[in-house]
Amino acid sequence: MAQSAWSRIKHSEAANGLALVSPTAIYAILLLAAPLLTIFAFSFFKDGYLTVIREVTLENYIAVWSDPIFRSILLRSLIVAGLVTLATVALAFPVAYFLSFKLRPERKSLWLFLITIPFWTSYLIRVFLWKVILGYNGVINSGLKSLGLIGDGRLIEDPIQMLNTVGAITVTLAHAYAPFAILPIFVALEKIDRSLLEAGQDLGESKAMTFLRVTLPLAMPGVVAAVLIVFIPTIGDYVTPELIGGGKLPMVANMIQAQLLPLDNKPMGSAIAISAMAVVALISLGFVAMNRRYLRGAK
Repeated sequence: MAQSAWSRIKHSEAANGLALVSPTAIYAILLLAAPLLTIFAFSFFKDGYLTVIREVTLENYIAVWSDPIFRSILLRSLIVAGLVTLATVALAFPVAYFLSFKLRPERKSLWLFLITIPFWTSYLIRVFLWKVILGYNGVINSGLKSLGLIGDGRLIEDPIQMLNTVGAITVTLAHAYAPFAILPIFVALEKIDRSLLEAGQDLGESKAMTFLRVTLPLAMPGVVAAVLIVFIPTIGDYVTPELIGGGKLPMVANMIQAQLLPLDNKPMGSAIAISAMAVVALISLGFVAMNRRYLRGAK
């Protein structure tokens, strides 16, 4: 009887599915969950000289949230991530719409291939290229000089200071994460039944109203995916604020790095990391909840 039950379980779809998923699940647990649990545990320990005192305490979290510098840097990180997400998704949607609705099917794969070309180079190299473009003597300022727009008595007196600004960080990150936004929106648009759009226009709706009432609601899952894919890693970016911001506009990741490496305060750095993760998780869940309400209202 027991052998028969085991045989049924062994040949069931659930068992076969679990067998297929388990290697990936174990890999994810070891490489993702284990480090996160380690950081979570460290955030409750005390810092000693070049060591960690394993005594449970809430002092790290109290110190983090009572620190005005942390609150200021967290707010800046949220603003920058929000601006990057808004700019990236706003620019990605027209590109994805063009790929899905305006191109012939045989040309779509070529355009998607072209969109992935920036990934052929290192992220660090792309950030350095933006530093060259936006620099004091960079491509933009040199171009304006050659046009005679910069100089004494000209339209612009001195070269434009673009580096070490929130705008420069936003532009660099928006460029870096643009393909991440285009692809999920494109997939969502591809799933839309074209007959629904034709039906809307047959009923007398204009193209603009058909877009707002049919296309946009049906594409919202892709938009939400793009927002989350861009917003979550952007708020934790370390390289761009360091190179493009010149270290003068640090974000949360830079603060974590300073605590973990130069100051060697692993509990405090872990507490900052967990606090930032909690804020991002709450914002992301809130956005997903609002999107669900929007989709229900659209139906």
